[in-house]
Amino acid sequence: MRQRGSIQSRSTMALTLMFAVAVMTAAANAADTGRIKDVAILEGTTAEPLVGYGIVVGLNGTGDSANAEMTMNSLATMLEKMDVTVDASALKPKNVASVMVTANLDPNANVGSRLDLTVSSLNDASSLEGGILLMTPLRAADGTVCVLGQGNISIGGFNIKAGAGNSFRKNHAQAGIIPNGGTVKVALHGSFVNDGKVSWLLNNPDFSTAASVAKAINTSFGAPLAVARDAQRIEVRLPQDSLTDPVGFIARVGEIEARTDAVARVVLNARTGTIIVGKNVTLKEAAVAHGTLKVVVSTDYGVSQPNSFNNSGKTVVVPNVNTSVSDKVARVVEVPETSTVADVVAVLNEIGASPRDIIAILQALKQAGSLQADLVLM
Repeated sequence: MRQRGSIQSRSTMALTLMFAVAVMTAAANAADTGRIKDVAILEGTTAEPLVGYGIVVGLNGTGDSANAEMTMNSLATMLEKMDVTVDASALKPKNVASVMVTANLDPNANVGSRLDLTVSSLNDASSLEGGILLMTPLRAADGTVCVLGQGNISIGGFNIKAGAGNSFRKNHAQAGIIPNGGTVKVALHGSFVNDGKVSWLLNNPDFSTAASVAKAINTSFGAPLAVARDAQRIEVRLPQDSLTDPVGFIARVGEIEARTDAVARVVLNARTGTIIVGKNVTLKEAAVAHGTLKVVVSTDYGVSQPNSFNNSGKTVVVPNVNTSVSDKVARVVEVPETSTVADVVAVLNEIGASPRDIIAILQALKQAGSLQADLVLM
């Protein structure tokens, strides 16, 4: 019964993997066109990362311990600014935690705009549930304070400790978000129009896609406005009648459909056994042989006990170590030159290769020069 269940499990895994590869390959073949604003980003609109250090209060005994001197010193300094003199060494609050606060600021956001904040514990707080972030300045890379953050933290989980080693935890309780918790105080004044031109940057640089995007823009407007400068950058000149309305022109360009392309790529995640196959992936003729060597070491514990008339004997536990070795016979599979990776995966599944075995085989095929694609390891 166990062997039958193993065969059924292997068949289910094989069918699932084959289906996943087929769906992904079909999706890649279907996604030949896309809107420009979906495949590229307008230069000058990339978000600016911000970071700040703050204090969270209102925790239910889940804050930093007394060993977190930084938290105590920060709390004492804050109280000093409020004309409350305290000794940092005398503070032992369990309802306070030091945190790092991060956010991404749109360079075109105006003063008074709101944005989400991410709050992460810095010391040994067990949970930020129910905490309130006190007013925290968030700085850009040049040190400019751009945003002030404050508000209630939402963690989407909890961490309960009932003592005696008993606990119950859901999700990650040491980090959370504050929706609209940041207020923009200094605008970055991002500029996306320079000398009457705008530039689109492809999310996945590719010369063919860049040329196709430039061609689509020129065809749509009936004028040579766009030029692909490299594999990522497409420079577009604003028409004379759009100089006073660049936003409307950019909106029209963003809706234009363009043909997209990408380098043939296979993505492998050895930790999870995941295999992602893109389009245009092929193999040259090759032969594949793969065997599996499995060594299992198990230990049984027996009890040796003297008879009732032996007063000098002792009861002892005797370990019995068992070792078993199984070497699976390798099967040679011929891969014709016209095969795709999807076909190869199906063949390997038929001979019982696991996803991790397939990953090892694909790596070997790449080294042998048979796999015609970029191999990306995650």
